[in-house]
Amino acid sequence: MMIGIIDYGMGNLRSVEKAFQFLGFDAQISNNTDFIEKADKIILPGVGAFADAIATVKNKGFDKVIKEQINNGKPLLGICLGMQMIFDISYENGEHEGLGLISGVVKKFQGNVKIPHIGWNNLKIYKQEPLFKNIGESPYVYFVHSYHLETDAPVVSATTFYGKEIQVAVQKDNIYATQFHPEKSGDVGLQILKNFGEL
Repeated sequence: MMIGIIDYGMGNLRSVEKAFQFLGFDAQISNNTDFIEKADKIILPGVGAFADAIATVKNKGFDKVIKEQINNGKPLLGICLGMQMIFDISYENGEHEGLGLISGVVKKFQGNVKIPHIGWNNLKIYKQEPLFKNIGESPYVYFVHSYHLETDAPVVSATTFYGKEIQVAVQKDNIYATQFHPEKSGDVGLQILKNFGEL
């Protein structure tokens, strides 16, 4: 059982890899599309600017691989910027087209909140299974972001409150994604990664 972590030149790849390895999973970072095709599960991580990230993902052909593998039923976990890229559009420094795997847009925080949103917030969980099983009722997780999801699709698995209720995790078929960083979220985050690894 191999977990392939997509390396497109941006993101906290090593900490994600180490977290899975700590849990006993065979996880490897790769910038090779053939390797990602062969992996049993896929991680799309990310930290940085949306426009640069999505351009690199498309230039390297990862967009086609991701879509093919999802259609084949392979589980995908998007983390932070990786979550934002699975939606239709991001309005970060302009308007940029995402992967369009789930309908929704990514917008900058508005109102009287500190940007970026950095720190620990608790989750309001709407879908316990399978990603959020065994993590408790209102667990705290770690965020670093300036943009957030808005979707009407019935896919939201968790929200948090930051100025208003915001959508921070989604689940659709074999697609899972979190705006927060499970690899930086202590025991709760490790349990989430364990749940994904055991799918």
